[in-house]
Amino acid sequence: MENNVVLDKVVDKIIEQLKLNTINTSLLESSVYSINAGGKRFRPLLLLQTLKALGTDVNLGIIPAASLEMIHTYSLIHDDLPAMDDDELRRGKPTNHIVYGEATAILAGDNLLTESFNLLTKSKLSPEQIVKLVTLYSKCAGQLGMISGQMLDIEATEKELTILELEEIHRNKTGELIVAAIEAATIIANSESHVTESLKLFGEKLGLLFQVTDDILDVTGTTETLGKHIGSDEKNNKTTYVSLLGLDGAKEVKTTLANEMKDILNTLDKDIQISELMEIVELIVNRTK
Repeated sequence: MENNVVLDKVVDKIIEQLKLNTINTSLLESSVYSINAGGKRFRPLLLLQTLKALGTDVNLGIIPAASLEMIHTYSLIHDDLPAMDDDELRRGKPTNHIVYGEATAILAGDNLLTESFNLLTKSKLSPEQIVKLVTLYSKCAGQLGMISGQMLDIEATEKELTILELEEIHRNKTGELIVAAIEAATIIANSESHVTESLKLFGEKLGLLFQVTDDILDVTGTTETLGKHIGSDEKNNKTTYVSLLGLDGAKEVKTTLANEMKDILNTLDKDIQISELMEIVELIVNRTK
């Protein structure tokens, strides 16, 4: 995928926003540290790739993609805190609170979340589109999405979940921001409602595919390739696809989801470049980190 240059523009836009509004060096350093930590940049990539599939200028998606990455990064900073998952390694580097302390890490997360919406208002999209994006992002990141998923995940610690309960957690905690990336692209592209609904269903399955792959890699991967400690799910007594279904069962779920997603793409209008989204499916199916 030839998206590295555009993804660099996404990161540059985030840092430009943070530097523009800062009045505190420590807060700026902590916020930029996690943005610059690397990672897959999967959500911005998904938004931009969906725009390409819809035949829309990807440059229109740079600010919305940057805003979404800020929201995602804030969630990682908070997720790593001692009160949450208590992780010391993220993207191959010490987590934010290890470097800057818990209080600064909390405020850096708060800063990224708040500034994400400030940045979004500076998009060159129409006012109507900007309002739709603000509504979408706040819903998917808030109590109707990621935050509730986080709460469900906390409450599920040391409990034996059913597969349906596990999927409910992941649809919210992981899946909502993935769906947001796709739906944001349909808003920018002014897609017809039937296209939007099909792509949202694709996104819901993509969120589950992303998570089941994560669960598998937590067992089969290495700290060096993943950039984080492996076996953390078992350490934290969390139910996963692997703990419920076994490694082979989790791999079967992964294959089934990938096939269902490809079937959805094959039903889309002929003028939609589904190869761009097929690449996303293969990217997740084959990921090793």
